[in-house]
This record gives sequence, C-alpha cells and structure tokens, in this order.
Amino acid sequence: MNAQHTEQRYKMLDALSRSLSPRQYRAKILVWQQTIIWTKRVKRLFDYLVTATALVLSLPIFTVTALLIYLENPGPVFYSQIRVGKDGRHFRFFKFRSMVVGADTMKVELGAKNESKDGVIFKMKDDPRVTKTGKVIRKFSIDELPQLFNVLRGDMSLVGPRPALPGEVALYTLEQRKRLHALPGITCIWQVSGRSDIPFTGQVHLDLEYIKSTSLRKDIHILLRTIPAVLAGKGAY
Repeated sequence: MNAQHTEQRYKMLDALSRSLSPRQYRAKILVWQQTIIWTKRVKRLFDYLVTATALVLSLPIFTVTALLIYLENPGPVFYSQIRVGKDGRHFRFFKFRSMVVGADTMKVELGAKNESKDGVIFKMKDDPRVTKTGKVIRKFSIDELPQLFNVLRGDMSLVGPRPALPGEVALYTLEQRKRLHALPGITCIWQVSGRSDIPFTGQVHLDLEYIKSTSLRKDIHILLRTIPAVLAGKGAY
C-alpha cells in the first residue's frame, strides 16, 4: 500500500471513529479489510485461469519461437535475470532470448548510446545485440510469453507496472519507488498507450495512476487493449 493510500486510510478511519459507535466502527473496519482481501484473491484467481489457458493456446508459438531462436544464434532459447517485484522483492524473470549470446557483457560498451532521455532505463532503437528473430518477437511481444510462468508462480500479475532491474530501481526517486507497491505485470497502461515511445517519467506517471485506481474491470480493459497494441507493434524495440 503506497503512502497516499495509507494517508487516505487514516483519514477514513479517523472520520469513522468520530461518527460511529465502537461496535459499528469495528464492523466497518472488518468489512473494509475483508473487501481488500477478497479483491486480491479474485485478481489472483483471474490471473491464474487466464494464464493457464494462454499457456495451452500458445504452445505452438512457444515451439516455433524456440526453434527459430536456436537456429539463428545457437544457445539457450530462454533468458532470465533478476528483477524487482512488489515491495522490493527480487525474483527471476523469464523471456525468450532476443539478443545474441553474451549480450549483457556488451551493454557496458553501448552505454553512451542509450536513447532513454531519463537515463534510468537503457533503450536503443537499433541495438546491434538484437537478432533478426529477436526484432520480430520483440515487435509483437512474443518474447514476453515466458512471463506467464512468472504469473503462475505469483511473482507477477497479468496487469501491473513492468518489473525493473535492481540497478534501475537504485536510481529511482522516492516518488518512482511507489511503483513497487503493486505486483508487476506482463502488460500495463503505458504499454497500450505507446510502449517505449513514452519517456520513463511518463511511464511512471501512468503506473502510479493505475495503482491508485486498480480494479479487475480496469485489468480486463487493459488486457483487451493489449491485443491491438501488440499487433500494431508501435513503440516496440
């Protein structure tokens, strides 16, 4: 729960304590707490059912993608790294490998060519480390499909702020750290509104707006918007 939600909670509790009897106050608090708990459970159940179905349906895509990655640049077809999740907890994050083997060691040499205006994240439209297959699977977000396993494990949700690298989080301001108050997601509001074309500060703003008003209805709306955004491929690199 972020600082703004905490402040709002205390104000609400103070108002309740002044207007209700002790018995009514305890009843209201109990209802409020149970509502929060069940909202989280419903979101988790929704994530699990949709993810399990998506994994079954995308099995042919998994097979073809893995084969193309290996044939172009032999090596592991999956790529994993440590990312920062809810409340700063680290977890292992999965993707299809879209770069050549050893790409991480080449990142230092490319540091001066970072096209991210905010400097927190690293972005290059024509990153020489990306393979031909990698460009295609990135454009249509196929490289993100293995994160369905992260959702099943409970590390991620279908919808939520994108998980950042520990090094990026170390550069966050206090305001930007509020992104860590929610479970990270495979897709998010800024990914259906421009993706990498949106500067980092804009991404943070949209993420925080999402966290303030999160709901299952909003998640479904974002998921439905994700489909045309992925097919269009705009802002993906």
